[in-house]
Amino acid sequence: MTTARPSTKASNTAPTADTRIAMYRLLVELRYFEKRAYDLFLQNLVKGTSHLSLGQEAIAAAFGVAMRPGDHTFATYRGHAHTLARGVPMGPVLAELLGRENGLMAGKGGSMHLTSVEHGMMGSYAIIGAHLPIACGSAWSAQYRGTDEVSVAFFGDGTTNIGAFHEALNFAKIWDLPVVFVCENNLYMEYTAIKDVTAVEHPAADRAAAYGLEKIIVDGNDPDAMHEVATAALDRARAGGGPSLIEATTYRHGGHSRADPAKYRPEAEVQEWLARDPLPMYRARLIADGVAEKELVAIEEATAKAVDEATEFAKAGAAPGEDLLLKDVWSDGGWTWRN
Repeated sequence: MTTARPSTKASNTAPTADTRIAMYRLLVELRYFEKRAYDLFLQNLVKGTSHLSLGQEAIAAAFGVAMRPGDHTFATYRGHAHTLARGVPMGPVLAELLGRENGLMAGKGGSMHLTSVEHGMMGSYAIIGAHLPIACGSAWSAQYRGTDEVSVAFFGDGTTNIGAFHEALNFAKIWDLPVVFVCENNLYMEYTAIKDVTAVEHPAADRAAAYGLEKIIVDGNDPDAMHEVATAALDRARAGGGPSLIEATTYRHGGHSRADPAKYRPEAEVQEWLARDPLPMYRARLIADGVAEKELVAIEEATAKAVDEATEFAKAGAAPGEDLLLKDVWSDGGWTWRN
């Protein structure tokens, strides 16, 4: 079993100083973006619901830095962070949440369907587990074409009790596909604790052996630990070593969605995890390791300005018109019925 824990000690796979700064920059961007999305939701500007990653940013940040252009990301409806981590600009993502024409999907997809093939973001999927076999297909394509592209599929703990999870793991192992499965275990499915409905302690990692995979558990709130595990899994897949299954333990600061006050969680548990917030923890670690605080402040100030600019860009967009209603229904962009 591989278990990565918080550590400031150097290792052969430890992230470099530049990588750690890049991860901090992403952590700040993801946190500030999600906070702004929450504010806009309260102003009734976000169309539909939204599922935030507040508290879980270290997973997306670590993989965002570790992945290469050409790699493919598959996410759930909680996909804002994973989309931004692949380099998609904040403005179009925020505009998409607001349902505007200048949004990433022209305002037609909304929060749960973010996609940018250009950036390797192959979609956010609202159907639980649906994207895992698709990630296998993407990895199979890379294997067939002889490229070094890797597909990474992120999913929640509840997905481990879905049939597609087991089917995808089995298929990936049989074909030794270049795919990495990442379970973001935030302890709760929608409103139910995963431990209450799962026969094993670790819903993803304890199932790994059934498919001939290594048991990997990592502190999902520790960017350094996450980056080491991510890099190892990506390198293995790229070298033809087959799939990996990673269980990253984390915690969402809020409810399942913006309509959920999350009163079902014990207050002591919530406070314990808030004390393990990845952003202030990593900031303090970087300073302790010799990074000048003014460098981090500069990142924070620049990000705050960028979020404000993205907000103005999003608000300036028009609502989608009737001309977009039937556009893109078919692959050629049309809509007329075919016989």
